[in-house]
This record gives sequence, structure tokens and C-alpha cells, in this order.
Amino acid sequence: MNELLQYLKKHGERLDTEIAEATGIKLASVRLQLSELAARGEVMTCQSILFIKGKKIERTVCRIAGYIPSVSPGRKSKAQLKLT
Repeated sequence: MNELLQYLKKHGERLDTEIAEATGIKLASVRLQLSELAARGEVMTCQSILFIKGKKIERTVCRIAGYIPSVSPGRKSKAQLKLT
């Protein structure tokens, strides 16, 4: 499960199929681990249904719960400066 958490921290929001492909873990195992992590409140998941050529494809979108990535370097707009 640590491998999934580290992957999500590094890459942000991803589909369960992308996680399985990138980590080399079977999709069924990834889904089981994600459901356990979601039950503990460590990740947030959302069910997504796509229709491609009339075929229904169910996927799970997930991300780390409460994780806010650091601000990217570079110039900030005036609107962003007013918020801080």
C-alpha cells in the first residue's frame, strides 16, 4: 500500500488502470488496496463510467486525501499574490 501512496503523491490524481500499469501490480490488487486506503481515509476515490464505441468501461479515479502539492516556481499573478 505504501507503493500506491508514494505513486499518488508523486503523480497526483490518477485512474486505477494507470496506477496498475505504472506500478506493475495487478488491477484487482490495486482496486483492493485502494478500497482499503479509502476506508482508512488516506485516499479519496470516485467512480467513473466511460462509454467507448458503445461499450461501458468502469474506472476509479483516486488521489491522496487532504494532500496539497507545493506551489510551482515562477512568477505569480496579481490575483495569486492577493490571496497570500
